[in-house]
Amino acid sequence: MLKIGVVLGSVREGRNGLAVANWTVTKAKELSDPKLVEYELVDLADYDLPFLGTKASEEQVNSIQSWSEKIASFDGYIFITAEYNHGIAGAFKNALDFLNPEFKDKAVAFVGYGGLGAARSIENLRVIVAELGLASTQRNVNMSLMTDFENMTVFNPAPFHEVDLQELLS
Repeated sequence: MLKIGVVLGSVREGRNGLAVANWTVTKAKELSDPKLVEYELVDLADYDLPFLGTKASEEQVNSIQSWSEKIASFDGYIFITAEYNHGIAGAFKNALDFLNPEFKDKAVAFVGYGGLGAARSIENLRVIVAELGLASTQRNVNMSLMTDFENMTVFNPAPFHEVDLQELLS
């Protein structure tokens, strides 16, 4: 059985990412054989990570260890990424910088949301994950704040995204 971590990389208050992540997990489970693959949501907001290189409290040291162990427990990943200022969220980049051996020889796919479906954020991530030893899939799912969210806050994805997700999972 493959274990896939669906990693939500935004910690922003009022973020749209949780709805996107929940949709991804739900649809992936519907589209996959539960005897072959399981999906688990990993919310970066659940980990109190310090800035890399700064002094960490004992609680943060434990959080770093928990983050590392959780990420290492998966066979592959789907990263849910927002786009902030044409790149990934700073908290997500910081969290990825704590990892390396956890990712070696594994694969990652991307589901992005933003003004242009997080296309630039995903391209930014491709360079980062390559350095971490992850292979990235060709297919992504790109959600637009303009068309897949009512008033840019209420998630209402277009039906074709399910087809994109099925291709991403194949």
